Amino acid sequence: MRKLPIALIFSLFTFFASAQELSYYLPDSVSYNPNIPTPKSVIYHEVGEWHVTHDRLVNYMKALAVAAPDRIKLETMGFTYEGRPQVLLIITSPKNHARLEEIRQQHVQLTDPSFNGNLPIDQMPIVVWVGHSIHGNEPSGANASLLSAYYLAAAQGKNIDELLDKVVILFDPSFNPDGLQRFSTWVNQHKSKNLVTDPNSREFNEVWPGGRFNHYWFDLNRDWLPAVHVESQNRLKWFHLWKPNILTDHHEQGSNATFFFQPGVPSRVNPITPEKNQELTGKLAVYHAKFLDRIGSLYFTKENYDDYYYGKGSTYPDVNGAIGILFEQASSRGHAQQTSNGLLKFPFTIRNQFVTTLSTLEGAAALKKEFLQWQREFYKTAISEAATAPVKAFVYSAKKDATKAAIFTEMLKRHQIEVYKTAAEVAGDNGVIPKGEGYIVPANQPQYRLIHGIFDKTLQYKDSLFYDITAWTLPLAFGLNYAELGAAKFSPSLIGDRVEAVTMPSGSVVGGKSNYAYLFEWDELLAPKFLYELQNSGIIVKTATNTFEIPTSAGSRKFAYGTISISVQLQSMSSDQLYKKIEEGAIRNGITVYSVATGNVTSGSDLGSSRMAVVPKPSVAMLVGNSVSATDAGEIWHLLDQRMNIPSTHLDVSSFNRVELGRYNTLIMVSGGYGDINKDKLKAWVQQGGTLIALEEAINWCADNGITTVNFKKAKSPLDSLKNLTYVDREQINGAQQMSGAIFGAAIDQSNPLAYGYQQKVVSLFKANRVYMEKGKNPFAIPFVYTANPLQSGWVSKENYDAVKGCAAVLVSQVGSGRVINIADNPNFRAFWLGGTKLFMNAIFFGRLVNSGGDRGEE
Repeated sequence: MRKLPIALIFSLFTFFASAQELSYYLPDSVSYNPNIPTPKSVIYHEVGEWHVTHDRLVNYMKALAVAAPDRIKLETMGFTYEGRPQVLLIITSPKNHARLEEIRQQHVQLTDPSFNGNLPIDQMPIVVWVGHSIHGNEPSGANASLLSAYYLAAAQGKNIDELLDKVVILFDPSFNPDGLQRFSTWVNQHKSKNLVTDPNSREFNEVWPGGRFNHYWFDLNRDWLPAVHVESQNRLKWFHLWKPNILTDHHEQGSNATFFFQPGVPSRVNPITPEKNQELTGKLAVYHAKFLDRIGSLYFTKENYDDYYYGKGSTYPDVNGAIGILFEQASSRGHAQQTSNGLLKFPFTIRNQFVTTLSTLEGAAALKKEFLQWQREFYKTAISEAATAPVKAFVYSAKKDATKAAIFTEMLKRHQIEVYKTAAEVAGDNGVIPKGEGYIVPANQPQYRLIHGIFDKTLQYKDSLFYDITAWTLPLAFGLNYAELGAAKFSPSLIGDRVEAVTMPSGSVVGGKSNYAYLFEWDELLAPKFLYELQNSGIIVKTATNTFEIPTSAGSRKFAYGTISISVQLQSMSSDQLYKKIEEGAIRNGITVYSVATGNVTSGSDLGSSRMAVVPKPSVAMLVGNSVSATDAGEIWHLLDQRMNIPSTHLDVSSFNRVELGRYNTLIMVSGGYGDINKDKLKAWVQQGGTLIALEEAINWCADNGITTVNFKKAKSPLDSLKNLTYVDREQINGAQQMSGAIFGAAIDQSNPLAYGYQQKVVSLFKANRVYMEKGKNPFAIPFVYTANPLQSGWVSKENYDAVKGCAAVLVSQVGSGRVINIADNPNFRAFWLGGTKLFMNAIFFGRLVNSGGDRGEE
């Protein structure tokens, strides 16, 4: 007997029931187990009546796991920064639960070309990950998870039994617990008994930074690939434990839209993604359309959104043998809001998300064999393509920065990529990588496509419009010395021991205790963290503004610009206490410290020279609040707090005018607007010796208000060279002029304090703006300059490219006794751009040392 599709069940919906009743959402032709608790019995309100808080959401999922242990197993993937649990429900039939680990192992074998040819696909269940609300203020997904989980736990009958036999569901009720909690608190506290639907009402306008982001104000939907954050790392561990065939990603869009599901724009699919992926996405889309048609919901597809950046939840699966599906529901933002399509109620948005969860599961069950075959084929063809591809391996290292190389290696292994140590010397793009000091990633392995998605530089595109960034070449982002190895340069003899586990480097004090001084170089990623630890202990430190060579216990050694010097006799603590502090910090931060017994150098400047400049302890404040980019600010907060252990004050722009600025020696302004702050007060603070770090469009604001002296280049209009245009051409032309994000090379002056610690002469910077600073005539003020042909990877229009060439990437304005460090781009982009970390930390520690006037001081 032919089973009744779930889609037909929705023809029996009670359309005019109260939005607070389950009957509004659930198919009424299905019977439900009365022993399974309804959402209201646990969260104390009907679904959609209030926005569910994360704690109540988790309580309900736990209650279901207790009430339906034959269908549901609850796992805790980990915890967020704020200590909230990330729970995952594994939902399937009792029969599958009885052999769950066998199913998991068998499914993972499907992605291994050496095993998967013999697997019984016809008898294997498909694995579907259902994920909700990675943006906390797009809550219809997380609230719909209450309904989906209840339905999957309580529904009875042949249809649900067959579905659960065919599908293992990995059910994530909230991708972003901290953001969901923040947003639900906001909208619930502003809900009126008589619902206010005016979009201008406070309910629909969150205070900064809003609930979209995680604790550190990051967009977690851009973190699947770099996986900087604990939420992403916890989730990826379970993703690769199971290797799902389908992953759904439930989002919201503007309130005046309808509902979107993939496929997206065909010309904006990453070329690494095989065409079969989009074919299966289209087949699944038929089910979404049918289900939404049944309940009369409007929708669109193949527009606006894309499948290009592999760091998004709906695209990361595409390069892992799965299909990612993006759902975008028009957002009520609160409980009910007037829109161009009429009154949009929160329960309506929830119902669409619930319906498309069911459409996904029915489509997955019906297309099970195709999806399983595709996963097997994806990895088999990856091996065959790798065998004939011109690039045979990638090598990389980070000269004098083992910590950064280890972090990169850890990221690769998180994605199941095999990494080995180099067994012989090999040439990188920025110099020779000695034997055993580098890493090699052979292309011929199951994650061949993802490896290219991480390492490749991209300069050719089918389209010039992008939903997200156009390039993210991660070795460039990390500032690594890397290279592609073709057949002529590759040899299996280059492959050394496999890296099984990554351990962060441990430092040491070479030569033991000194009674004179200690030195350490500024190359390592965590050198600023170590320096701040020393300063926080009251230790006086100096930095070398000249190179020098000096005898050490390990022989005569040359030290570069930025080397840190710690004189024993300058300190208030004993030599034993000082040694203990330095040794412990060196070990903890992976820093090699050298003991020296003399200040008399072989060449360069002596340790007592005025070229050894005292480094003041940073006292940092960052302006935040309305009109300031929360993500840009969050990247800096995360860098200072998580990586460097440096506290920073978050100074709200609304309180700036009444704050005493004298307690800070460094102020940071990220991209955004600062119209209400006292410009004269800010300028006076700089004039009195402060260091102001202005990033991206904040430079324009500072220049317009007389705080920094920067002139700007303007890109030419494309209309100057185009003819016979029609109105429909405007979107393509205007969109192509947007700087969505590309990678450019900037030549650096390694003697400038802002370039201390860089080994390479060209640094890769990420540009996603149209801030083009003129160099001006002062060569001492431009330590970073874009080269004549700077594009390394990504899309940029000819007009914008012409403007970038030769302009200043970093420019220093001397204002009285202070400095404005103008950084045209985002050196901390999404917290994975570790190649820019040195520049940013140099601005904090050494900004005051940059003398753009060329004054050498007293002779």
